[in-house]
Amino acid sequence: MNGKVEECRKLFLAVLGTLFFAGGMNLFIVSANLYSGGFLGIGQLVRTLLVDLLGLPIKGIDIAGIVFYMINVPIFFIAWKELGKKFFVVTIICVTMQTIFLTFIPTDIRILGDEPLASALIGGVICGYGVGLTLREGGSGGGQDVLGLYMMKKKNSFSVGKLALMINVAVYMGCALLYDLKIVIYSLVYVAVSSYVTDRVHLQNVNVEVMVITKAKKEIEEIIRKYNRSATIMRGEGSYSHEGVNVIYSALSKHEARSLEHEISERNLGAFMVFKDVNHIYGKYDKHL
Repeated sequence: MNGKVEECRKLFLAVLGTLFFAGGMNLFIVSANLYSGGFLGIGQLVRTLLVDLLGLPIKGIDIAGIVFYMINVPIFFIAWKELGKKFFVVTIICVTMQTIFLTFIPTDIRILGDEPLASALIGGVICGYGVGLTLREGGSGGGQDVLGLYMMKKKNSFSVGKLALMINVAVYMGCALLYDLKIVIYSLVYVAVSSYVTDRVHLQNVNVEVMVITKAKKEIEEIIRKYNRSATIMRGEGSYSHEGVNVIYSALSKHEARSLEHEISERNLGAFMVFKDVNHIYGKYDKHL
């Protein structure tokens, strides 16, 4: 029963992340006449072409989200084949809800007035947090999120935020030829902030060096194996008690490290733990979704 409750909690938070993203996008980025990048940016460009240039009579909704959903259909195949059926189902739910939010959250409310820089900064933080939250809870907003996770599994040094930044820079270089350069510059500020926040919130992008000093060797080994990780075990001696202890060393994602700390505390295993962020890991180390 607890497993089902946990899955429902994670799905709720993943969908909540899409709401944060859509709210930040429509209330701060679109309302300031700025553009997202990637797949949604393409959807926004198509919307502009249909509504502003061709005069398509669409009022009350933003069709950029609908175009974004249509573009995502081929990406769903990657989610199904490469990232697992469970991830595929959650992605379908998240992309569908994100499309609904993007379609019906107003885009004509200018909360910050004529302040494009402030809109880009605040919108970037909100959107980046939303994307990171959705990814952290096992879902995705489709498009470059799915591609980023796929590349992350293939190459340890990759991250979703890095791929988003690369795609968006390419998109904006094209936009610079069609639109006001100021719009492109402020949009790039949004992308940079959003990409950074995404990687900070999506804790699977952050690697942690973990050292656990304990007598409960078997119990902690079992916890680490639950994350499909291994560890190196060394023998030590307490300088005060001179009793033998086990020094367990492993490399985990920050999300796994938090789970390890929580479970050791819950089970009262009497361990001393040291955590240290690392910038690079060489060798066989799989990034987990």
